[in-house]
Amino acid sequence: MKFTDSAVSGITNKNWVRSLLVLGMVAAYAPALHNGLVFDDNQYITNNRHVIEGLSGENFAWAWKTRHASNWHPLTWVSLQLDAQVYGLDKPWGFHLTNLLLHVANTLLIFSILERSTKAVWPSGLVAALFALHPLHVESVAWVAERKDVLSTLFGFLAIWFYIGYSTHSSPRNYLLVFLAFALSLLAKPMLVTLPLVLLLLDYWPLGRWRIGAPLAKARRLVIEKLPLVVLSAASGVATLVAQQAGGAVRTLEQLPLQYRL
Repeated sequence: MKFTDSAVSGITNKNWVRSLLVLGMVAAYAPALHNGLVFDDNQYITNNRHVIEGLSGENFAWAWKTRHASNWHPLTWVSLQLDAQVYGLDKPWGFHLTNLLLHVANTLLIFSILERSTKAVWPSGLVAALFALHPLHVESVAWVAERKDVLSTLFGFLAIWFYIGYSTHSSPRNYLLVFLAFALSLLAKPMLVTLPLVLLLLDYWPLGRWRIGAPLAKARRLVIEKLPLVVLSAASGVATLVAQQAGGAVRTLEQLPLQYRL
């Protein structure tokens, strides 16, 4: 393959952006490695023998059956079990390091997604930097119990990455990759249940699979294409509602009147 000067320059720019993103995140979040285990970490780790004991057949099965902490997120439990097995409770920095590495991976993924779909290197880098360093992400990175956030985001972004590939080559294999990545995201946290709608927005821009004024049949096909993903979202929603009710997190209108909800 023969590289032109512009291609080499583009690769160099992308590498610069990635390097700056990683340096910025390490500088911002490295102090979290000195944090201990606090607040809900007792439910998730320190007072939870199924996590403390590490990954085993029994604990793996527990992760899939439990509604502990008013949630059903088996992949998050397995992730914490692995950390406990590798680091142990006497090294909480290991749990924090995993959160940080996941956030670094997420930021590099969102940069790659945007650059791949728009071909705009530096604007994509700016958006990725805002994602990386936004104050709303501090809790997700610096608090171990929020492992579910960064883990769910990782697989959600992978689903979008695979979807870009599917948009250019609509094969069953590529769709299966989108489906599996989305399923793993929901198994970490039911946060991205709106992803099918996000993919419809991406169909409009920047992927250009649909334009205003295009035949209605094409728009209908794009909606039907998302139905298996909508089924995943609905199943995750039901599982979450059941888990939240079991944990007492869902209140009736008598317990929490409409005016307070508003």
